[in-house]
Amino acid sequence: MTTPGAAGAPSPADDPLPEALGLARGAADASLGLKLLGGLAVRVLCPQFPPRQRSGQDIDFACVAKERKKVAEHLAEVGCEPDRRFNNLNGDRQMYFNAPSGRPIDVMVDKLTMCHVLDFRPGFSRQPFTVDAVDVLLSKLQIVELNEKDAHDIVHLLSGLPVGAGGQAAIDTDRFGKLLGADWGWWRTVTGSLEKLPALVAERPGLVPDGAAYDPLAQARELLGVAESAPKSIKWKLRANVGDRVRWYELPEEVAH
Repeated sequence: MTTPGAAGAPSPADDPLPEALGLARGAADASLGLKLLGGLAVRVLCPQFPPRQRSGQDIDFACVAKERKKVAEHLAEVGCEPDRRFNNLNGDRQMYFNAPSGRPIDVMVDKLTMCHVLDFRPGFSRQPFTVDAVDVLLSKLQIVELNEKDAHDIVHLLSGLPVGAGGQAAIDTDRFGKLLGADWGWWRTVTGSLEKLPALVAERPGLVPDGAAYDPLAQARELLGVAESAPKSIKWKLRANVGDRVRWYELPEEVAH
């Protein structure tokens, strides 16, 4: 891994996390939920590991629909410039701003819609500055064609957080099992992503961070066991009969700003 400040690497001034956390904390102080997603959420949940950074990285947040207007007003008050046309057209599901630094900010409302639809609301209040840890993990596992940055984030989460239904920082297996047991498409993609991890780690051992508190591959196997044993809905069983003959995921498209 290239260290920040080295040739071609982002400098500390390029790091979006301080600004992102400042915005999340400011919203929390105003009794509003503005929770980080993506790679920045992974860094907040696993601060002990070296960060994954890139120049020009944007900031991804989530909020809930009932607070959407107040969140938008708050962001404008603290110096974030809204894309008014985009927000007027799409604000029920996504909002777009430029941070005081000029960084792009995307705010997803209630759900992340990519290969599958991930609803943040069930565990939205569990973490102070990120969506629930299991939702950060699911947002990566639901990607049908994993790239290296997604694999990096999955392995870091499984290296730094315990799998179980327990404490605040745990990966909630109850929610994981219920989601996968209700929807065969989710089950098919997530189990497929978990099954890819051993080969990815064998090919790139550096994906596992030094000082990992947990064995990420053992935890991946535990999650596969949860997926296998979770009670399956009638809808799940009917869709499983069709299997891979019909595409079970969407091909996400970027929404133009």
